[in-house]
Amino acid sequence: MRKKLLIILQDLRGGGAEKMMVRLAGALAEFGHDVTLLTLTAEGVNAAHLSPNVKRVHLGSLRTASALPDLARYLRAHRFDAQLAALTHVNVVAILAALFSGTLARQHVSERNAFSHDKYVNPSFSVRLSYWLAPLLYRLTPNPVICVSRGVAQDLVRTTVARERDVTTADNPVLDDDFRQTPPLSPAHPWLEHKACPVIVAVGRLVEQKGFDTLITALARLSDRTVRLIIFGEGPLRQQLINYAKAVSVADRLDLAGYSPAPLAEVNAADCFVLSSRFEGSPNVLVEAMSTGVPVVSTRCPYGPEEVLVSSQLGILVPVDDPAAMARAIDQALNHRCEQARRARIEAAARFTCSNAAKTYLSALFRKEPRDENS
Repeated sequence: MRKKLLIILQDLRGGGAEKMMVRLAGALAEFGHDVTLLTLTAEGVNAAHLSPNVKRVHLGSLRTASALPDLARYLRAHRFDAQLAALTHVNVVAILAALFSGTLARQHVSERNAFSHDKYVNPSFSVRLSYWLAPLLYRLTPNPVICVSRGVAQDLVRTTVARERDVTTADNPVLDDDFRQTPPLSPAHPWLEHKACPVIVAVGRLVEQKGFDTLITALARLSDRTVRLIIFGEGPLRQQLINYAKAVSVADRLDLAGYSPAPLAEVNAADCFVLSSRFEGSPNVLVEAMSTGVPVVSTRCPYGPEEVLVSSQLGILVPVDDPAAMARAIDQALNHRCEQARRARIEAAARFTCSNAAKTYLSALFRKEPRDENS
């Protein structure tokens, strides 16, 4: 049955949550649903990737909190079968707007990261207030919070007032449905285009969360001192990481290559992909790396890698902030390549195609069984 669905975001910037919600909107529209994507404050680069089958609404508010009256009026005027917000501060505004508009029964929210870690990332008062309010609202709303992994759901229950019945899970729509049939693009980085030695690739913002200092330390400890490391991404720690690479004598084997428009092409040409994060929610880049078949090494960080890699069956998991263990794992990945393991990674990644993920979201949005009021 055709449903009228609304997705609520702050903006369409380049973040992972925004990218996933744009992809989800397109997948839901492909299933024949009437999908609207509403942004509270601004546009962004992900607007270019939005399906033409998805309607766009832009409130144009100066700040997320100030969008509350306009959002409430919009929800009151346009009745949807389900409303889905993403990111904690947006979730708070969406729940309050749904309450004021009489649409709370149809309001759903999504948590994208490890709540107990993520709440300390942004020190602004309004964000801290949102993280304080959110668990209280999650406990009072009629629909469970949709989390991107079981670890994120468990973290929310373990560290806040949310209960088990207040959470559920749905997968991220990371990959196109035909990813296995799509030939990879050629890499643009010269170390990968004209490979003269083994190359490790990592992707992510240059911030503390991503643990790239640990990865650089591991690079210095590898048994093969010709191995090179490319990190694709930008962020405030660029100069600090460059200085650290010089301090541990690997500056000539490290390239902070900046933003890549086609990171999968670079990962596909690498000899190993490494996720060195200190915490995540469900790392999309790890799924993307798996889809190429390349060997993967990841920290067993909270949360997501252990679920994605099925407890080391599809890649090597190491403790967080343990460069010695990471170096040993990278050595192993570089020296023991296996075609059967490559195929297994590609097949496992198919769980995160757009159509499969859209089905998990539809199940969460229109669950058949109500929450058990006695649990």
